[in-house]
Amino acid sequence: MTAPALLAPRRWRAALAVLALALPSLGWAQEAAIRKNLGERVPALKQIDEVNKTPMPGLYEVRLGNEVLYTDAEGNFLIQGQLLDTRARKNLTEERIEKLTAIAFADLPLKNAFTLVRGNGKRKMAVFEDPNCGYCKRFEKDMQGVTDVTVHLFLIPILGADSVEKARNIWCAKDRAKAWNDWMQKDSLPKAAECNTDAITANLDLAHKHRITGTPTLVFANGTRVPGAINAQQVEKLLAQ
Repeated sequence: MTAPALLAPRRWRAALAVLALALPSLGWAQEAAIRKNLGERVPALKQIDEVNKTPMPGLYEVRLGNEVLYTDAEGNFLIQGQLLDTRARKNLTEERIEKLTAIAFADLPLKNAFTLVRGNGKRKMAVFEDPNCGYCKRFEKDMQGVTDVTVHLFLIPILGADSVEKARNIWCAKDRAKAWNDWMQKDSLPKAAECNTDAITANLDLAHKHRITGTPTLVFANGTRVPGAINAQQVEKLLAQ
């Protein structure tokens, strides 16, 4: 074996080492190109939060808050839509958004909610509701059959000006839980009252951040999130988890 042949493996190792050092800068260069080109061409994309590779070769995820778009390695094309993995039968965009909008129960600002306790209250859940939501009224009637639960209720008046007024009256009532139950069960609204309603504004901001666009939206102690009204049996099943 000649000397050059003996040195060849060393040369390859050196070349691989150089390549390994170059890879991070190559990824950075791609991200920089995407940020620069999109930022210059699409004013709304000047502040991109994150750029990531996707499982699809040549396709990159562009994240702005909880919004997800897709582009090529140079930011020449922009795609708004769903990325589906046909082999795994998964909606990758949906999974990503669910992760981005996940709500950790322990992080909920409970000071902006009022509490309804049934039985010993040992089980926990949170609900985002609008006082004018018909599905919420149906849900509340079903919840009368669920006991031993503490419900933290976040008012989010998203169905119009009348919802804002009703939410304010309920929040400003001396007994918020009673005012809520009287309205949802008996259509009896408390008298108009004035108080600090910053909590309702904060709830709307929280709902926007986590893409809560419909009511009721339920959040359970284990982090499970359920959009829409479900019956008492389904609630019991999720509480048991």
